[in-house]
Amino acid sequence: MRTLRSLFLIIWIALLGVSAAHADQNDPELDTLFAQLLKADSIEAGALIEQKIWSIWVYRGDGQIDGHMALGIRAMRSGSLDQSLREFTRVIFLDPEFAEGWNKRATVHYMMGNLDLSVADIQKTLALEPRHYGAISGMGLIFDATDNQAGALKAWQQVLKFTPYNQHIQKRVEDLQQELDGKPI
Repeated sequence: MRTLRSLFLIIWIALLGVSAAHADQNDPELDTLFAQLLKADSIEAGALIEQKIWSIWVYRGDGQIDGHMALGIRAMRSGSLDQSLREFTRVIFLDPEFAEGWNKRATVHYMMGNLDLSVADIQKTLALEPRHYGAISGMGLIFDATDNQAGALKAWQQVLKFTPYNQHIQKRVEDLQQELDGKPI
């Protein structure tokens, strides 16, 4: 079973074109990618850069951690949220400094309706990687879900600082600004 997991991880890394030696929120390539992301002039161009960023964020370069991460993602995609939560909790236990472990667990908590736990994990993610626009988007979704329009607006505006080309988020910001027009934020 362990060999199958290792093989799955190696294939997955190869398909994404990611070197496990260069991984996580501390990878120096991220600075260049974030600079390129700010210059993206379309959702398509931005999506390609975002894919590279996510491929770096999701890998730690440690076989055990990356194996649990891969299993957690697979479980999350198949709807096995309890299993996914266990895998991401293992990732965090093994390496509490790995931002994407916290972010993935925040996502699962959100999917399970555990909004307070999701917020706590998002805060930890952002403490480790302040540029994590995925985590900030998660806060926007939570604020939207709890009818906190002012909080949602601030979160979505923050996401636009990293992904200014994103027309969907621009539209959400415009809608929220209209809804809040004249209301204190």
